[in-house]
Amino acid sequence: MAAASKTSAVPIPTDAELLQAQADLWRHSLYYLTSMALKCAVELHIPTAIHDLGGNTSLPDLLAKLNLPAAKLPFLRRIMRLLATSGIFASDNNAEVETYRLNPISWLLVEGIEAEDHTYQKFFVLSTNSRHYVEAALSLADWFKKDLPLPTPSPFEVLHGVPLLDENTSLLDEELDQIVEQGVAAHDNLAGGTIIRECHDLFKGVESLTDCCGGDGKTARAILKAFPGIKCTVLDLPKVIANAPDSDGVNYVAGDMFKFIPPAQAVLLKVVLHLWNDEDCVKILQQCRKAIPSREKGGKVIIIEIVLSNSMGPIMYESQLLMDMLMMVNIRGRQRDENDWREIFMEAGFTDYKIIKKIGARGVIEVYP
Repeated sequence: MAAASKTSAVPIPTDAELLQAQADLWRHSLYYLTSMALKCAVELHIPTAIHDLGGNTSLPDLLAKLNLPAAKLPFLRRIMRLLATSGIFASDNNAEVETYRLNPISWLLVEGIEAEDHTYQKFFVLSTNSRHYVEAALSLADWFKKDLPLPTPSPFEVLHGVPLLDENTSLLDEELDQIVEQGVAAHDNLAGGTIIRECHDLFKGVESLTDCCGGDGKTARAILKAFPGIKCTVLDLPKVIANAPDSDGVNYVAGDMFKFIPPAQAVLLKVVLHLWNDEDCVKILQQCRKAIPSREKGGKVIIIEIVLSNSMGPIMYESQLLMDMLMMVNIRGRQRDENDWREIFMEAGFTDYKIIKKIGARGVIEVYP
């Protein structure tokens, strides 16, 4: 009787609800085809072709620009129709001639644009849709069933035998390693100018700053341009620093942030901590705390990371959660909500923090000793 009562408590969907549910199930099950269509568009250089055609083009003109066989026109139409419906391109279907044009998403996929706020995102698309990433995601159920040692390795590491973003990744696939590094760099550098403009007081009064994992110094150079008086240092691994510019006003230091961070009034961690588990984040932050003076003397750590929250609406929240899944499948890090961040800050010995502003999916956080 108990089982029967539980069953009867479950509402029976109406015919209309079941039909809608079936359509929704199709959509969720087939989302990967949108990702593959996007990858195809990037590999065919469709965004760049549309840009070169004036930012708006008919399908026949696009086909000719891409130098594709004429017989592929109806198939190109089907891919472009899906990508426009998904918001990756814009379309003018009401016109006599069906045309497609760039929008902010496809603008990020145009090659060769020399603009301060344009960060080419091709390699983010290619890495996240690579065979190795997809295979790791396909192995999730098997990974859940395995009793693995702590700290828990990612599905990517378990399946492929080497970690991602590691010196051994190139042993798995050298091309993948290069694509991932370029994808991470593009992801990290996006919106740097926006952060400086929107959070101008963030660097006001700062005399010296160390950018941890600062790569080629793009962020440090942007800060130095906006605030010429700041003494900027970039800390990164020796192989990264070896390719840094020779002379741009930034001091480059090769090292390991787990062992030492060059002293400065402020330390910047821009999209770094999500790559690490909580224990490693605490270790990094403890080194940051050693590197900065007291709060009274202006000491602080500036963190730019996703702060999981549904306050910005379902689409932005879903994007944040998908980025968390990307971390879970491929590395040992994760995205965090404000409570998660607070616990890490306090465990690392900091006394206070403040979320200065939210820029898109990310938050700008000041953490004080």
